[in-house]
Amino acid sequence: MNSHTTEQRIPGSRSLDVLRKQYVGSPAGAPGVGGPRGPMGGPRRGGGPGVHAKGKPKNMRATVRRLLSYVTSYRWQLLLVFCFMIVNTAASLYGSFQIKPIINNLIDPTLSASARISALSGSLLILACVFSVGIVTNYVQARLMLKISQNTTEAIRRDLFHAVQELPVRFFDSTPTGETMSRFTNDIDSIDMMINHSLTGIVSGVINLVGTFIMMIFTNIWLTLITVIFLPIFARGGAMIANRSTKYYSGQQAALGAVNGYIEESVSGQKVVKVFNHEDVCVEEFTTLNNDMRDKQFRAQFWGGIMGPIMGNTSQITYALTAGIGGLLCLAGRFDVGGLALFVNFSRHFSMPINMISQQMATIFSALACAERVFTVMDQPPEEPDVPGACTLPADAAGCVELFNVTFGYVPEKTVLRNITLRAEPGQKIAFVGSTGAGKTTITNLLNRFYDIAEGEIRIDGINIRNYTRDSLRSNIAMVLQDTHLFTGTVMENIRYGRPDATDEEVIAAAKTASAHSFIMRLSDGYQTMLQGDGANLSQGQRQLLNIARAAISKAPILVLDEATSSVDTRTERHIEHGLARLMQNRTTFVIAHRLSTVRNADAIMVLERGEIIERGNHEELLALNGRYFELWSGITELD
Repeated sequence: MNSHTTEQRIPGSRSLDVLRKQYVGSPAGAPGVGGPRGPMGGPRRGGGPGVHAKGKPKNMRATVRRLLSYVTSYRWQLLLVFCFMIVNTAASLYGSFQIKPIINNLIDPTLSASARISALSGSLLILACVFSVGIVTNYVQARLMLKISQNTTEAIRRDLFHAVQELPVRFFDSTPTGETMSRFTNDIDSIDMMINHSLTGIVSGVINLVGTFIMMIFTNIWLTLITVIFLPIFARGGAMIANRSTKYYSGQQAALGAVNGYIEESVSGQKVVKVFNHEDVCVEEFTTLNNDMRDKQFRAQFWGGIMGPIMGNTSQITYALTAGIGGLLCLAGRFDVGGLALFVNFSRHFSMPINMISQQMATIFSALACAERVFTVMDQPPEEPDVPGACTLPADAAGCVELFNVTFGYVPEKTVLRNITLRAEPGQKIAFVGSTGAGKTTITNLLNRFYDIAEGEIRIDGINIRNYTRDSLRSNIAMVLQDTHLFTGTVMENIRYGRPDATDEEVIAAAKTASAHSFIMRLSDGYQTMLQGDGANLSQGQRQLLNIARAAISKAPILVLDEATSSVDTRTERHIEHGLARLMQNRTTFVIAHRLSTVRNADAIMVLERGEIIERGNHEELLALNGRYFELWSGITELD
């Protein structure tokens, strides 16, 4: 149990109940979107093997039917697997059946020594052939089933990825990243294990059970009846232990996820931990979680480990009883010694398939629950299709943007924007300022149709954006965001992401436009320098310059800058502003900024509060109003 009592806890450390709630309450890997908090109170960054609810699926019939639609694509291979299972089981049973003639011939006093040796040699030759067939069929069966399971999970993973690509931004804004990731990893891995191991284990167990039962009846029906009497005991005992072990294994998995998540978060936040002298708190909280995992692992391993011994000892009772009664039958001349040896061998192995089936059922239910979660993501409604007859926004579009009485809310009961009306002429620079949550970023999300408006209309070059295809609309709007994202690949590949058909010369020209060329040439391999970990080997300013170069190469007539310089120092900001100035030339630009100095040269500034434009005009006009903008500029009121 936990070695620290409540009274001994270090001030600031959290109790086990709190830690459980924060680190087990959502899937591992969830990056803090409405999820648990980290050691320093920051958003949890996740880690761990995907903590999610275990148990039966809510709609088992539909889940099984849909899963079978993938598996039955390989129906002929499955039929071969089934046939090989039968042959393998028959070979095993027939090999065991050879015990009877071998023993009877060896103890038969009427046979000479040479006859016994000849009979034994013949039986051994038969066993060699039979077991060779069993080995070959088992190998082929395993290979076929492995291929089926891998192809099936590959198809599910492919369909899931395709479905995710079609999901609207609303889904990703409301779903933690780790929860989506766990569908691709843990859940699909569970499906693979079920198809490749659990499913074949159950089918093989049923075939073995039926085959063994038939051979027992064929050998001695009376001893078979005695064995059957113990069947309810086997089934009941196996089910009880399996249910208990499943419960504790689920707790162990949750505890493991909490420990892994805490370790990942603490290691990644070591600078913060050391700055605030929280080493002792981290050790205390980790010890709490570690002890909790130890206790859960002990229970899970204990109940998982006693299945074999308990069921094995139960079968030994049946073995001893049938051996004793069979011995009496032999003494009475009603049974032969070889038959008795054969039957007790069958009796000993009769409980094994039952144990196997009972153990695999819990795994199958868990895997079906995982499959249901995967299919739930697949069934999420995709982005609405383009309207019939949607036109293409041409690459040489003028870039005139108009909003007419736009009203929007992410949820129906909460309106974010109210009656927004504005016009941006081609090449104009429009800036949005206002408090956090005023709706500045929401406007840019609507331009891209990441969300569709509830009321009003947005036009580009006089045409409602709903009448453009989404692909052509988004290809004509370049965005530079505060949070940059670089992909694993070279610098040149990351810049070319803005326009995949761009030549190397165009990539270099875009980098020069963004003031990124000089620092790129100082990298170890220049434009061929490999970036990994979201550009971890670059500074924040360098990553932003690459982001600007990516937008520059797109040649989109409309540009959106969302807090593009808010997280860099003043010197780096000047470099970025030089790049942005060249980038904004001849483009309709929408700028969102907290630093008002970056928007003073805008053609028009929109001051938003509570989703409404309360002031509009250029820098001098707004200062002359002595309103909200004047308060923000003079520092009388700060931006929230």
